[in-house]
Amino acid sequence: MHKKIRQLSCTLLMLGSTALSAAEPAQCRNVRMGVVNWTDVIATSAMTQVLLDGLGYRTKQTSASQQIIFAGIRDQRLDLFLGYWNPIMTRAITPFIEAKQVRVLNTPSLEDARATLAVPTYLAEQGLKTFADIARFEAQLGGKIYGIEPGSGANTQIKEMIAKNQFGLGNFQLVESSEVGMLSAVTRAMKRQEAIVFFGWAPHPMNVNQAMVYLTGSDDALGPDEGRATVWTVTAADYASRCPNIDKLLHNLTFSAADESRMMQPLLDHQDPLESAKKWLRDHPQDQQRWLRGVTTFDGRPAAEHLQLSLQP
Repeated sequence: MHKKIRQLSCTLLMLGSTALSAAEPAQCRNVRMGVVNWTDVIATSAMTQVLLDGLGYRTKQTSASQQIIFAGIRDQRLDLFLGYWNPIMTRAITPFIEAKQVRVLNTPSLEDARATLAVPTYLAEQGLKTFADIARFEAQLGGKIYGIEPGSGANTQIKEMIAKNQFGLGNFQLVESSEVGMLSAVTRAMKRQEAIVFFGWAPHPMNVNQAMVYLTGSDDALGPDEGRATVWTVTAADYASRCPNIDKLLHNLTFSAADESRMMQPLLDHQDPLESAKKWLRDHPQDQQRWLRGVTTFDGRPAAEHLQLSLQP
């Protein structure tokens, strides 16, 4: 009997030691995320926050432009960012990568993304199918191309096309707004069957909710292969060595364009991003298992068991 008690005591001590050794350093508990105001990034960032908070971390999101986020990671005011679109943000992030001030994970979180100019299907049927066709429709378009927030990589590249008179766009004006503002303009134009050229991307519910066509013949002006893109996670340069458990979770967090589009729809319906992320996790236990593989709570306990408590509606 005493031998069994001693064996049990040793086992518990070993388990306690294992849990202690797996715990993250105290400095890792507060996680500071940068978020650009794009619905896909808001959705994946919310999913990450729900997972981290459910594992005992304390997550804070800061909404800012991509340049401010990269500088924030460099200056150790932010820890991570889930929305580096390559190639549309590559020019902005390259100086930080070259100076080894940020780190891009070695696998993308999303492989089947796309970002380029688009038009309503009825406009494509009228003949506006390529970048070279835009100038022919200048009068109907009012000489305008609708972009997203000022300072974004997409807007910068569109402005360069206009400045160089590429595709005969020298007389055009870029209308800078936001994702929501641009989509509102697109919705209004489509209701009236008016001509509009706008910056579109996938994943996004716009690809399901709007009858739209991506333009071809871009000559890599908005990235190679007609805007095909990948999305990557960015962290502080030494984050993996400082906070390996979070780094493991970030490597596990991969998505498909189809799933992300479904995650984004509730946000466009004005539902809370964190509550939407919790519902997704409750409805998709297979994603929970995949994302938490090899991950523990902040204090080293099994991740999956602890997370369930935080997902209760």
